[in-house]
Amino acid sequence: MGSPLRLVTHGAAERAARRAWRAVVSDIERSEAALSRFRPESDLSRLNVAAPDGWGSPHRRLLAMLSAGRRAQRMTAGRFDPRVIRALEALGEEAGVPLPRIPKPAADDPWLERAGRCRVRLRHPVDSGGIGKGLALRWARRAAREALGAAPGLLIEAGGDIVTAGPGPDDGQWTVAIEDPLRPNASPAAVLRTGQAAVATSSVTVRRWIAPDGSAAHHLIDPRTGSPSEGGLLAVTVWHADPAWAEVWSKALFLAGAAEIGPEARRRGMAAWWVEADGSLHLTPAARSLTIWTRAEAGAA
Repeated sequence: MGSPLRLVTHGAAERAARRAWRAVVSDIERSEAALSRFRPESDLSRLNVAAPDGWGSPHRRLLAMLSAGRRAQRMTAGRFDPRVIRALEALGEEAGVPLPRIPKPAADDPWLERAGRCRVRLRHPVDSGGIGKGLALRWARRAAREALGAAPGLLIEAGGDIVTAGPGPDDGQWTVAIEDPLRPNASPAAVLRTGQAAVATSSVTVRRWIAPDGSAAHHLIDPRTGSPSEGGLLAVTVWHADPAWAEVWSKALFLAGAAEIGPEARRRGMAAWWVEADGSLHLTPAARSLTIWTRAEAGAA
């Protein structure tokens, strides 16, 4: 999924840790085979290429991703939309496999059709994106837990997104640093401590490039405009019990923009940290309860 992968165990024998690592790598590979948009042979690529008319019976992991994507689109009022793959292509980020030329969808166009439990077709190509990585981490955490047993703790990181399970090394918890998007190689913006949970970040510091028209582009596309979001935010981090929904809400809150992110995250009771374009760090009350350190200019939301 284009992300470095790391496993940390606590209280596990070396043999058990190595067994858990093999389980994580194998499980991530199964997710790649189902969800990758960069592999021509993946289940997702086959459905994308067959859109809008071809039916398929993909692996259950892709079925889960498509169902979760549709639900996330409803829950975020369209701010999360897996059809942004078209906008990414137009901005110069290659999809990985050639896609059929289909007219741009309207916001309320249905993009997924089902026939029975396992047979589906896509009316428009979709990107597994963050929700796919979140689901892959959900499944990999389960595989690692089964390999380790109940007692040891574990942390899995994929490209900065994290899931934990079991006791950590810091009084039974895990300490997680949130990167400062303006100073990614310096001290973090904040540090939190958590038990079993997930932490996901949407940031403009990665996946940046120059679009064909010469403008700066990044991967956080606003489905309402088809363009990279310009809502005054540099990064949003969300703590959630589930990694897929941490991914969904980090992007949805990013697209809410600096003016709306605080009220919405607070209304939903979410633990969220964000850095605005001026470099200021902000936290919701739920995030502050998990935070053990911030740089001095952190503000309440």
